[in-house]
Amino acid sequence: MSTEHQLAAAVSVHKAEATLFFALLQLTVIILAGRLGGAVARRVGQSSAVGEIIVGILLGPSLFGLLAPDVFDYVFRSGPPEPMQVLSQIGLILLMFQIGIEFDFSHLTERDNRKAVTWVAAAGLVAPFALGLGFGWLSAPTLSPTADRLASGLFIATAFSITALPILGRIMIEFELTRRPIGVIAISAAAINDVIGWLLLALVTTLTLSHFDAADFGVKVALVGVFMAFAWFALRPLLKLAVRRTRHHGHLSPHLMGILLAAIFLCAMTTYKLGIFAIFGGFVMGVLVHDEHDLVAAWKERIGHFVTVFFLPIFFTYTGLRTNIGGLDSAALWGWCILTTLLATVGKFGGSYLAARACGLGHVEANVLGIMMNTRALMELIVINVGYDLGVISQDMFTMLVLMAIVSTVVTTPGLRRWLPRMGLALPQR
Repeated sequence: MSTEHQLAAAVSVHKAEATLFFALLQLTVIILAGRLGGAVARRVGQSSAVGEIIVGILLGPSLFGLLAPDVFDYVFRSGPPEPMQVLSQIGLILLMFQIGIEFDFSHLTERDNRKAVTWVAAAGLVAPFALGLGFGWLSAPTLSPTADRLASGLFIATAFSITALPILGRIMIEFELTRRPIGVIAISAAAINDVIGWLLLALVTTLTLSHFDAADFGVKVALVGVFMAFAWFALRPLLKLAVRRTRHHGHLSPHLMGILLAAIFLCAMTTYKLGIFAIFGGFVMGVLVHDEHDLVAAWKERIGHFVTVFFLPIFFTYTGLRTNIGGLDSAALWGWCILTTLLATVGKFGGSYLAARACGLGHVEANVLGIMMNTRALMELIVINVGYDLGVISQDMFTMLVLMAIVSTVVTTPGLRRWLPRMGLALPQR
């Protein structure tokens, strides 16, 4: 090997080692900060995810970059951003799979309080969607001037409409509401919102990527439909067969976990090639196997906690690095931010409240339903990251929607602590 080749090889190795060093440094900071944020959140009666989201924001330019810019640049800007971006997306794919397997479809067929579930789900979807579409359309020239107005409006409408089912479910378990009528109505309506919300996100993404060309959009929708049919009628039976073949004395083989991970990544690759984001492939895989209880239990035991502890904080921090609260540097921008939060809350809380009252529920019960349906958290962050990646919302609009997601989630627990005793329900001990 010539001297030039040896020198080039040495430089390449050094560059790879430097990239690894900064990636490990970032992961160390992110994981420890995420654990700390989650612990503090639980201490003050919030969901651990709330603390992890807020810590992710604080690790970005909004606080860390503001107070210690040199240290911030050393930790997060010295190495290339690609390793964290890739890890964030892999984590999000696995997280979407986890959301899919944790989805309880029995809520969608719950007969008790069916009228209230239907009305609350419909109003909690239509009202915020309409407000978000109008707001996004009217604000785009000011807040996202380089984006298509309709695309911006559709993404903001979808963000307004979503309810964070996993976070809501955990909060309901904490307050022992899962088997009470008010809890059944809320989780069932939120489940319907979630299903339609993900379909809307996939549809809006496809529409945006087709640049609103009817023929291109039709082809993409048809291809996604073919993929969904293949996944349900061909892939799902194969996965169930694999589960049966690898089950020994009630335990699932490690080989099955490998097959499952490969299937998740193949589905993610397929949805990416079909023109929608890879995360949808992860969610589809979760839905396909959600009723394989042994498989779900094995996933949670072997992989689920690692996804939550390792990958989830990376996604929150990745979102935080994109969020710059300091960028809202004028009274006008803060006014837009407050308006964004108010409209999102009025649409989701107000629509759910009015629907509950129309179904005969009292003022207190309707308030509780509205508070729970207004919880957004993680689901909201996924939607707005997709919108930001597509360029249909600006940096400022992204920051406003992140703050809206945090506010709508933080108020859930204190809101329930205030209103549940008025329903005659005891609060859990902290």
